[in-house]
Amino acid sequence: MLIINGNLVTMETPNRIVPGGALYLEEGRIADLGPSAELEAAYPRAERLDAAGRLVMPGLVCAHTHFYGAFARGMALGGEPAANFPEILEKLWWRLDRALWPDDVRVSALVGLVDAIRHGTTTLIDHHASQGRILGSLDQIARAVEQAGVRACLCYEVTDRDGEEATRAGIAENARFIRQTQVRQREGDHRIGATFGLHASLTLSQATLQTCADLARQMGTGFHLHVAEDKADQRESLRRSGLRAVERLQEAGILGPKTIAAHCVHVDRIETEILLDSGTMVVHNARSTMNNAVGTADLPWMLKIGIPVGLGNDGFSNNRFTEMAVAYLAQMQATGDPRTLPAGQVMQMAWDHNARIAHTFFPGLGPQFGQLAQGAPADLILVDYDPPTPLTADNLPWHTIFGIDGSGVDTTIVGGQVLMRHRQLLTLDEAQIMARARELAGKLWQRV
Repeated sequence: MLIINGNLVTMETPNRIVPGGALYLEEGRIADLGPSAELEAAYPRAERLDAAGRLVMPGLVCAHTHFYGAFARGMALGGEPAANFPEILEKLWWRLDRALWPDDVRVSALVGLVDAIRHGTTTLIDHHASQGRILGSLDQIARAVEQAGVRACLCYEVTDRDGEEATRAGIAENARFIRQTQVRQREGDHRIGATFGLHASLTLSQATLQTCADLARQMGTGFHLHVAEDKADQRESLRRSGLRAVERLQEAGILGPKTIAAHCVHVDRIETEILLDSGTMVVHNARSTMNNAVGTADLPWMLKIGIPVGLGNDGFSNNRFTEMAVAYLAQMQATGDPRTLPAGQVMQMAWDHNARIAHTFFPGLGPQFGQLAQGAPADLILVDYDPPTPLTADNLPWHTIFGIDGSGVDTTIVGGQVLMRHRQLLTLDEAQIMARARELAGKLWQRV
């Protein structure tokens, strides 16, 4: 395929904008790029997709999400509202995940994938829990991902909160799926990735942490878990071990260059140094932390010392442009200083850091993943944006924060496969999925 007449935003270092540019896609990768006239002459027989002046950008990555959270939207629980984060977990999320059945897992994932494709999110790193139906649950999500055509790294959230049998089942589900996925990736399938999921330090015993660390070491994998999202995680870690959450996880062998620590809102300076020294990847979820009223992570400090902080959504919508804008604005609000987090750093988190995080779980995609460059995977989006002021590589971050939006995504392509063309989904039947989701969600709400 030859994509012509686009304004190419390469997201290289340094970033470039190529007006009137074209991309030639072959065997799932970008084989060539340059001025449209030159590539049209070089590839006269290629199928053409006219970008018609739209921005052509690398597909977006969501570095921490929960597909299963889709069925919580609009759910009324009754009783007194949750007064703090532990009550939010107990009154909402832990009740919901115990009530999920296999069809709920698959269809809630499809709901999230419709949303992802519509908003140009082409790779997602999911963190799953369905405590009433653990074994085989990751296969349900994988089937939905394959149907949609995006890329996703999956894991199961191990926790001790529902007893030993459920803990063992969560560990077994991770181990089974990781081994299965490692075989698939060796055979050249780079749509599905896997890692080892843990809930958080506050629901994990020392024995469970040690069991998981030993098993992950044998399989050569890291972890995906919540870290210090709320002060309760720190209080419980100190009660259990006398150590703060990051120190406890480090001592247990959980941290490292293949581990995602989501949130890290309540880590201190010593803990951030441990995260840096261990190579652990941190993922910020701006809308979620605001919604749960748990505080504001010190992103400027973590970025300053060199932690590759990425951006997730923690189950919110996959409009990554909205997540970028909220991450930017929340820092100013928290500090009272409009210089706190420059827009360029937010874009670095969303594209460069997120691509580096995702590459950890999809090493076969190559180091140019997340860029428009020769040899890079053909994961890209066409975005409607008619700038009211000059648009350059230097001022693109501010256009991104204050102008570009995920609702402007016109076309989404992953591995050279068109998943949405001119806002028409090609791999998923949105109306059918939403109708089935409403049916299943109503039954789930009754069980909850």
